[in-house]
Amino acid sequence: MTLQTSTSFIPEKYRILSGSALKVLAMAIMLIDHTASFLLRYYPPVTRAWFQIGSTSYSLYRVMRDVGRAAFPIFCFLLVEGFLHTHDRFKYGRNLLIFACISEIPWNFAQNGTLLFADKQNVFFTLFLGYLAFCLINRFKENPTMQLMSMLVLLAVSYFLKADYGYKGYVFLLIMFWLHQYKPAQALIGSCWLIYEWKACFAFISLNMYNGKRGFIRGKWAKYFFYAFYPVHIAILTIIRKKWFGI
Repeated sequence: MTLQTSTSFIPEKYRILSGSALKVLAMAIMLIDHTASFLLRYYPPVTRAWFQIGSTSYSLYRVMRDVGRAAFPIFCFLLVEGFLHTHDRFKYGRNLLIFACISEIPWNFAQNGTLLFADKQNVFFTLFLGYLAFCLINRFKENPTMQLMSMLVLLAVSYFLKADYGYKGYVFLLIMFWLHQYKPAQALIGSCWLIYEWKACFAFISLNMYNGKRGFIRGKWAKYFFYAFYPVHIAILTIIRKKWFGI
């Protein structure tokens, strides 16, 4: 199955990444990031500086975290694609919310070593708020005032909820949605918004290599593996950290 592709600043012959390939890439990048953040930050050889540029010291830990910045934009892109092409938007949103709640348990233990941690929620909640915004924009497409009010209410929720990436992540999701048919503009404006995490902008290279094909991830079990990877890998990293470092 081939989906309609939007404009891209990369020539068509180099658009070799399917949606499935982007999912695997995003998961791999996220794993690199979280391995550094949840586990290796407690291992001194990994945090020892290799060199310094200006006031920034670079170590294996720093490099892994910088690489990891590219995961969120890819997940946002995939969320927009999922919204536009799903056959059941209610079920799609329901799954996001369910896994947001499931992920909160390993996320809280990873962040604070406790079952409950109100200071910061996992990224699934940010993605869910973005998905709600997409639904409301579509629902009120003939009523710009209601669209604006809906987005502002969800912006306030994203600010006070304190989920991963916060209100900045929510606004980025809106940028990705509004400009999904104009990838060069999406990359430019998205990069400007992400300037505070400029390493994330490299994600737009892979996003513009998207060929509109679904790819090899098919079927219910493969789909739910993609959802479950987030809480499962966080739980595994937290268990390993507890065993190795007692933290």
